[in-house]
Amino acid sequence: MPALKEIIEYNDSKGSKIFNGFIEVLIFISIISFSVQTLPDLTEKTREYLRILEVVIVIVFTIEYILRIIVADNKLKYIFSLYGLIDLLAILPFYITAGIDLRALRMVRFFRLFRVLKLFRYSKAIKRFQNALKLIKDELIVFFFVICFMIFLSAVGIYYFENPVQPEVFKSIFHSLWWAVITLTTVGYGDAIPLTVGGKIFTIVILLIGLGIIAVPTGLLTSAFSRTNDLEEDGT
Repeated sequence: MPALKEIIEYNDSKGSKIFNGFIEVLIFISIISFSVQTLPDLTEKTREYLRILEVVIVIVFTIEYILRIIVADNKLKYIFSLYGLIDLLAILPFYITAGIDLRALRMVRFFRLFRVLKLFRYSKAIKRFQNALKLIKDELIVFFFVICFMIFLSAVGIYYFENPVQPEVFKSIFHSLWWAVITLTTVGYGDAIPLTVGGKIFTIVILLIGLGIIAVPTGLLTSAFSRTNDLEEDGT
């Protein structure tokens, strides 16, 4: 059991690298297969090959999931952990939709994309990103609430400027939230634009604020990555 645990859990041993490398390859193959299945002109023979490939991949992922439960010191903790739930969701849609037409449960099959998240377990870059997020967790929470407040404030402002002249576009504050989001993020699809002078001036202000808002998380993450690298170099 200790030898099996050493292989299953990600570390620098040769057996672990081979096992986890094999799982990573299967994840990429599964993603490609999932994408290929959406092509409209596939032959029935190709679809059959893809179905067989899917069965093989799911069997391997299921064995991996069971093995991780077996070697876990606290089995319930693993099952209900983030990675435990990701591992489960990576295989569960297959068993739920087995023998059922894809069109009937398309949204359930969509959850197969959780297999992509399995890669997070093996990537050192992702782990460094997670550590960086932990360092700025409080700042990100404050930033999130500021963003929500700004979106609502923007929706209220544009509603009172534009509703009298564009009642069909800015029907309510809730309808104006879409404009607020795409303006603050500086996307600007052009499906909802101000026509009044006040609305245009208000939009310019919101756009300028949006440019500043976009820079905030970038600065926070850059600082956090720098601190994470310093901590790793210090061995803490």
